[in-house]
Amino acid sequence: MEHDTHPAVRNKTFISVWAILVALTMASVGASSVHAGTASLLVPLLIATVKASLVLWFFMHLKYERALFKVMLLFPLGTLAVIMGLTFVDTWFR
Repeated sequence: MEHDTHPAVRNKTFISVWAILVALTMASVGASSVHAGTASLLVPLLIATVKASLVLWFFMHLKYERALFKVMLLFPLGTLAVIMGLTFVDTWFR
């Protein structure tokens, strides 16, 4: 089996991404104290999605994977989106 080599990632990149993740965590904590109806749920989910994307892209090196692997990641993400969407529809119409 052949091993792919990835370019070296600079420490500055990891530190920058970490700082963004810390800032987004603080934004999540701040958003939890604001009561704005539907936005109270959507904003933290959006922040969590951005944070998960950063972790996948940089720390799990998805940035350097082949296109097939990136496309295959869409299937579980799509399934999760459908499940979450159905959950929201269920709670909105109760």
